[in-house]
Amino acid sequence: MEQFLHILLSRLWEYFNPERLATVAGTLLINSLLAALVLSIFYFAWQVFNRMITPRLQSKFDKTSIAFATTMIKFTFMAVGILAAMSAAGIQTKALMTSLGVVGLTIGFALRETLSNIVAGILIFLDRPFTIDDLVDIDGQYGRVDRISLRTTRIVTNDGKMLAVPNAVVMNKTVASYTNFPNLRLDIVVAVAMTENLDRVRKLLLSTVEEDTDYLSRPLPRVVVTQLNDYNVTLELQAWLKNERLHVEKSFALREKVFRTLHAAGVEMPFETIQLTPHRVTVAMSGNESEKKPNPDSFH
Repeated sequence: MEQFLHILLSRLWEYFNPERLATVAGTLLINSLLAALVLSIFYFAWQVFNRMITPRLQSKFDKTSIAFATTMIKFTFMAVGILAAMSAAGIQTKALMTSLGVVGLTIGFALRETLSNIVAGILIFLDRPFTIDDLVDIDGQYGRVDRISLRTTRIVTNDGKMLAVPNAVVMNKTVASYTNFPNLRLDIVVAVAMTENLDRVRKLLLSTVEEDTDYLSRPLPRVVVTQLNDYNVTLELQAWLKNERLHVEKSFALREKVFRTLHAAGVEMPFETIQLTPHRVTVAMSGNESEKKPNPDSFH
C-alpha cells in the first residue's frame, strides 16, 4: 500500500511540477496569442476585401446578390481563419475534423431547424421570390424586406417593427410581393343605392383618377359591378399605379376622394337596413271568424 501511495504521489508531483506547469502555461499562452493573431489577420483581411469588392459589386449586381455574395465570402474567410488559428495553436485539425464528423450527426439532428433555415436562406437567394427593399406580405405580415440572412428574413412593418421571419417559414408560406412587377392595380370598393344611375356613378368614380398623374392611362381605369345586393349595388374602381411603392398611401387617399366625390354629387351610399311592416291578423273564434286588432308586437 505504501509503495502504491509513493508511486501515486510521484506521478502527481511529475504532473503538477511547477516547472512543468509553467512550461505548459507558457506554451498555452503563446499558442492562444498566436491563434488570436491569425484569426485577427483573417478578420482584417475580410474587412479589407469587403471594402474593396462591395463597391464593384454594387455597380453590377442588386442588393440581394451582393448580400448573398458577401455573406458566403465572409463565412468562407472565417471558416478558413478558424482552421488556421487552430492549426497555429497546435491543434491537429485533421483528427479534429474526423472526430467532428461523428459528433456532427448528433449536432445536426439537434439543430435541424436551424440547418433547415440556412438551407431555405440559400434557396431564397437562388429562387428570388423577392429581393431586398421589396414590399411583401409573408404569412399575414406586411412590410419592406430589410435584409435576407442565412437564417431569417428581416421585414420592417409600416409601424416601424422589425420582424425576423425564419427562412423555413418563408419557403413554406405563400409570399405576396407588391413590387416584383413594374405596376400595381388599386381596387376601391363602394356600394350605392339600387336607384342610382350607374353610368353617372361610373363617370364620377373615373373622374377621381383621370387627372391624377400617379395613375396609368394604359391600361385604362375602369369601374365594374361586382355584386347586386338586396339593398345596394357594389362597384369597384380599378386603377393602375405608376409607382407600386405608393400603393398604401394612394389607396387611403383614393378611398377618401371617392367618398368626398360621391357625397358632393348626392349619390346615396346606403347601409344595410331592415324594414318592419305591421300586418292585420284574423283568428277564428267559436266557429266564426272575427277580426283581431293589430298587435303592435306582431312584426316581421
